[in-house]
Amino acid sequence: MMQPSGQASATTVPIGSDADLAWVRQQVRQCAAALGFGLVQQTKLVTAASELARNTLVHGGGGHAEITPLDNGRARGLRMSFVDSGPGIRDLELAMTDGYTSGGGLGLGLSGARRLVQEFSVDTEPGRGTTVTAVAWVTQVPASRSGLG
Repeated sequence: MMQPSGQASATTVPIGSDADLAWVRQQVRQCAAALGFGLVQQTKLVTAASELARNTLVHGGGGHAEITPLDNGRARGLRMSFVDSGPGIRDLELAMTDGYTSGGGLGLGLSGARRLVQEFSVDTEPGRGTTVTAVAWVTQVPASRSGLG
């Protein structure tokens, strides 16, 4: 459904179980494909969404994802926001460091997701929860690199 601004409305996906993580990945892939993201870009978006959704579940105790198609008149994109009401992140700088984990993972969730998108932000405060937002824009392969020119 289109909003007056010309942007489609967000799809909200609850995150409360491992099954919900698969649903988030599916919704991101479908939306990215519909927006014209190439297969490599789709894979990056799905990977970022998977990492951020798992963080929402494991570290935030669950929450939801908002998947929003974007169109600014010059480019199409996808915004993914992951929201929880968990304990928040005490030391964001440390949490964004490769290899840091407060659980049993590899410590690549936040930092890895950040590398897979063009825009990335974290709004967190201890005791208040966390919102992580990632945005990617459809990029076109130059004709000279596509084999067409």
